[in-house]
Amino acid sequence: MNTAQVPRVLIVADDPLTRSGLSALLANQPGCIVSGQSPASADLNAALNVYAPDVVLWDVGWDVSASLEHIADLREAGMPILVLLPDEARAAEIWLAGARGLLLRSASPDTLIAALNAVAQGLVVLDAALGAVLLSPRDRVPAPSEELTARELQVLQALAEGLPNKAIALRLGISEHTIKFHVNSILSKLGAQSRTDAVVRASRLGLIIL
Repeated sequence: MNTAQVPRVLIVADDPLTRSGLSALLANQPGCIVSGQSPASADLNAALNVYAPDVVLWDVGWDVSASLEHIADLREAGMPILVLLPDEARAAEIWLAGARGLLLRSASPDTLIAALNAVAQGLVVLDAALGAVLLSPRDRVPAPSEELTARELQVLQALAEGLPNKAIALRLGISEHTIKFHVNSILSKLGAQSRTDAVVRASRLGLIIL
């Protein structure tokens, strides 16, 4: 995907109300284009050819088992998938099936847009609660005290790339003072002592990939 372009999103869910609801939600948000919708039971390879998405947003509903094989098929096709889960009970199975991102259905629109963009660009995104389930006890770090905003996730990824505040400000088109504000907020939410500590904690939580 051209990083200068917003990602094209294919929405997959067996419940038609869920599909239409997600489509309406994303249609009112900048940062992505809904290219199509499909039930999970349809021919998804055909849907990929018709709608040409950059990323799939998949709501598995409550019947997770029905989606596992289909998710694995899309993984084989090389399509990045962001999955919405009702809870953490089956997160590990969905992850092993090949999802690149896992969020709870309760995720905010800003978080959803940021996650879709990140997954479309090859990054891994995990809700903090789901990341804690997937990580081994040795690697676990406390979940953020508050959900990071879409802008904070962008700044965090830039921190992971080693960029100084001035370079981050130029990339995002905002002031260096605003970057400092975001960095301080990130450190506070993650309980980190430094920028490096924040990056390590965020990577272990699955918020970014190094």
